[in-house]
Amino acid sequence: MLSEINGKRILVTGGTGTIGTSLVRKLLTYDVEVVRVFSRDEHKQFEMQSSFSLQEGRLDPRLRFLLGDVRDKERLYRAMEGIDIVFHLAALKHVPACEYNPSEAVKTNVIGTQNVIDCAIDSSVSAVVYASTDKAASPTNTMGASKLLAERLIVSAAEGWKGPRDIKFLSVRFGNVLNSEGR
Repeated sequence: MLSEINGKRILVTGGTGTIGTSLVRKLLTYDVEVVRVFSRDEHKQFEMQSSFSLQEGRLDPRLRFLLGDVRDKERLYRAMEGIDIVFHLAALKHVPACEYNPSEAVKTNVIGTQNVIDCAIDSSVSAVVYASTDKAASPTNTMGASKLLAERLIVSAAEGWKGPRDIKFLSVRFGNVLNSEGR
């Protein structure tokens, strides 16, 4: 993984969540050029900036915080400019919230993922890593179904949607994560 990460410019969508925060912390142990944290939650960004501050009270100069939503394709495109690798973690993950608001789950989990794919292709990103959920296996709820559809979009992009471009689309599934905000 070291050779894949060192010297790279990385974007983490949903970077202020539990998995995103852990990933950003790990990425900063490598010789990355920049890590952009893309999130719509300004309070979590503020908290993360405080927790990531160096002893002198300064933020690691490789770390950037960008407010935005994967639903907003234009903002996402700007956030992805000059990026090598995208870790796409942004999603609605709470089962009850997705059940009561299925159209919102589709907008974020499905359309947001398609926006990430489109922007990555247009920005000449070298790889997109999508974080899905174990609930996408034989889904019985809106959240799992929307994450499964997002997985299918990633697979479709990997198998042909990207055309002749040299870009990798990868997907990984997570189960429940101890002490995370997901339910």
